[in-house]
Amino acid sequence: MKVVLATRNQGKVREFGEALAALGWTIEGLPENVPAVIEDGLTFEDNARKKAEEVAEFLQTPVLADDSGLEVDALDGRPSVFSARYAGENASDSANNSKLLEELAGVPIDNRSARFVCVLALARPKEPTLLARGECEGVILEQPRGAGGFGYDPLFFVPDLQKTFGELTLDEKNRISHRAKAIRSLMQLVPAGDNG
Repeated sequence: MKVVLATRNQGKVREFGEALAALGWTIEGLPENVPAVIEDGLTFEDNARKKAEEVAEFLQTPVLADDSGLEVDALDGRPSVFSARYAGENASDSANNSKLLEELAGVPIDNRSARFVCVLALARPKEPTLLARGECEGVILEQPRGAGGFGYDPLFFVPDLQKTFGELTLDEKNRISHRAKAIRSLMQLVPAGDNG
């Protein structure tokens, strides 16, 4: 099944492409002619559904959208749905990471629990939209480690692996990440042999 991923983030396109290749899905990035979808939902579910359904309606093809972000317990769940623009609209990963570290300054490592959350929405013309959620628990470090991944990956430490997401190989990340878990949940919802 050919599926358009409703993102222009090439890091996400690579991750989803690799994770779904074994299922016979071909993931393509968002075509340039697709209008931007305003992510104004209050939850990851709201935003994922809106992106998938609006783009599927525009392209008349199956569309997979995710809304994902970081929830930090010491910050009452922030940055949450604002993760990509935590330091402002069009903020860089570096700026978002800097703001997160500033807000956590002085918070001891034992109180820096966090989780990455991913909600996937698969919208297909004339079909009900499927929603799946995955989470990965971790701790926010006081300084980045690792050059891999994107976003908050270098700050997100997984105690079981003793590595940050920025230190994981793509294969390791695809086994344990919030996206991997959401993908596995979504696969339980897609009928076997479904070609879209």
